Amino acid sequence: MMKHFTGSIVFTIICLIAAGALGYSESGLIGPALSMVFLAGVLGVMETSLSLDNAVVNASILKDMDEKWQRRFLTWGILIAVFGMRIIFPIVIVSVAAWVSPIEATRIALSDHQLYEEIVTGAHIGISGFGGAFLMLVGLSFFFDTDREHLWLSFIEKPLGFIGKIPFAPYATTALIICGLSFLVGPAEQKTFLIAGLSGVATYFAVQLFGDMMGGEEDETTGKVVRSGAAAFVYLEFLDASFSFDGVIGAFAITNNIILIALGLGIGAMFVRSMTVALVRGGHLSEFRFLEPGAFYAILALSVIMLLSIRIETPEVVTGLLGAAIIGVSLWASISHKKRYPHEYEEDGEVEAILPTGNVVPNLHNV
Repeated sequence: MMKHFTGSIVFTIICLIAAGALGYSESGLIGPALSMVFLAGVLGVMETSLSLDNAVVNASILKDMDEKWQRRFLTWGILIAVFGMRIIFPIVIVSVAAWVSPIEATRIALSDHQLYEEIVTGAHIGISGFGGAFLMLVGLSFFFDTDREHLWLSFIEKPLGFIGKIPFAPYATTALIICGLSFLVGPAEQKTFLIAGLSGVATYFAVQLFGDMMGGEEDETTGKVVRSGAAAFVYLEFLDASFSFDGVIGAFAITNNIILIALGLGIGAMFVRSMTVALVRGGHLSEFRFLEPGAFYAILALSVIMLLSIRIETPEVVTGLLGAAIIGVSLWASISHKKRYPHEYEEDGEVEAILPTGNVVPNLHNV
């Protein structure tokens, strides 16, 4: 297990050293340098805690990709995650929001930290709308899937499965939610939120359409068509981007230094990759069968928090702890189920749904 985290540990040490060097270069003092190291570590822990569900969802997709595309996701993908989303993405926001060139936006990010923070946080409505809508579609598409084999909270998931039989149910549901929530903000921000939210819906649809166009191969065990490596890679990168929105915005509660933010969030991104690899290589998704639905519940919770943040501010620590708590309960439920029904893990058997209380509801197979 620990071998999967070797690269992340090395990367963390490098980033912490770089953070210390940054602090020393700016002040020439040891104190500020150590403060930078501490802040980078805090950002790394925050990003990791916020992304536990991301790791599980990544693993559920990555396990069906061939080794070539798995390696590309873990190499190219980490460059996109760290460099693209933690550095380029905020600069693009500044460029668009302030109507300045990318060069000027870069200058602002590097030399005028206060203005940089104001511009990025000022784009919060649009970021929340886009990211929240995209993540909500990720969660709803999972629970609206009528081909799911294992149910966890059947009293929730069984009705959602019936709704999923309606064509384009996830898209219609998300669009209606976006339209309804738009009335929570003033007229000036309402348009921004609507455009951003519906753009998130359109982007998710486009990514899915791209996956269908790329095609895939039929899984011999399940009979389901698995996305090709390229399509799954694109989907994972968009998913990663949506997950990183709240981390980038939340980082300003700790620092407005773009380089320090990139170093700290980069540490978290690396550990998410390591957790993803550990889940895939260890086969834990099949061993802990309710871990996957737990992750998607956490995604839905995150999407709701992001969308409601247009009116209700939720501390990052609450968001992180909520996701971790949901993952923890699903893990506990999985372990409990495996102890009670070990024969189901030896070969395919009938599926039961286990509640958070530990009670098991039998004979709840496919919806």
